[in-house]
Amino acid sequence: MHWKAFKYALPLLLYISIQRAMLTTGWQVFLPVLIAFAALPLLELLVKPDPTNMDAAEEAIAKADPVYDTLLYILVPLQYWSLYLFLSHIGTQSLTWWEQLGRVSAMGLACGTFGINVGHELGHRVKPYEQWLAKALLLTSLYTHFFIEHNKGHHKHVSTPGDPSSAPLGLSLYGFWWRSITGVYSGAWRIANEECRKHTGHAFGWRNEMLQLQVLSLLFVAAIGWWFGTTALLYFLAAAIMGILLLETVNYIEHYGLARQQTAPGKYERAMPWHSWNSNHVFGRLILFELSRHSDHHYLASRKYQVLRHHDDAPQLPTGYPGSMLLSTIPPLWFAVMHRQMKKYEQLQPAAIT
Repeated sequence: MHWKAFKYALPLLLYISIQRAMLTTGWQVFLPVLIAFAALPLLELLVKPDPTNMDAAEEAIAKADPVYDTLLYILVPLQYWSLYLFLSHIGTQSLTWWEQLGRVSAMGLACGTFGINVGHELGHRVKPYEQWLAKALLLTSLYTHFFIEHNKGHHKHVSTPGDPSSAPLGLSLYGFWWRSITGVYSGAWRIANEECRKHTGHAFGWRNEMLQLQVLSLLFVAAIGWWFGTTALLYFLAAAIMGILLLETVNYIEHYGLARQQTAPGKYERAMPWHSWNSNHVFGRLILFELSRHSDHHYLASRKYQVLRHHDDAPQLPTGYPGSMLLSTIPPLWFAVMHRQMKKYEQLQPAAIT
């Protein structure tokens, strides 16, 4: 057993704070949000990024160590336990409006961090049971179609005009939310329809994966409403929306202003490390299971999170993911900081900066 694997248990501290928020009142309902968007950004300003990569021997050990996968697997039942606590208590206790907001925010953070982010990691695996675990996690944010479009659309079209999840230069976060959410949903239908047509000759039928996932989502929503009531369902929908917006904010900062060069009409160069913004800030890397080493993830999507690598030619965000997400919510400040940051990389890969 490689004991270094247990550094990725750090997200469980955030998970514990989310559990606390579900069962308490007062300021502690905002503890998960304070950790994610106050403590972590501050720590990432104080602690230097770590660009170190594993050597070949260390990487081989990490690939063979089951602890890395087990940490992901256990988050599936833990996520559903969080959802159960949230739904069981949100509509049955006498809470102030701001305590309700705190609990919804805590559940939304769980949806984004554990539901969608861990679902993203497992969704890139090839084993069927891992893919089903990914869909189960994405279901908690009602974003199961992400599984289809991300793997078969985003990774193919990343940093091109055909990818709704790649933000062009000058587009604000709020304009991007609409572009990406609608584009990912319609893109998932298009991909699923094409695959269904190849297998059955018809675009629409039960073998259409998008149809399956949409029916599953509707049944999930109906079950929540029937079991926990309409009020709890509305709070759940608010938390799911927050989880989706957290994901789309991450999508925004990951590829902002970067573009692959067109080699022929409708064809583009291979996605390279300089087509994604990278971050080696340690705490964000651990909390998000190395999602912030995004350049290597797009360069080789089959790499598991624990062996993702730093590339010297990948553009680096000025701070970690939590801080960058906060920065992106203030468009003038985001543009000022990021456009200055982009100038540092124009000489390295000028064609990637648009």
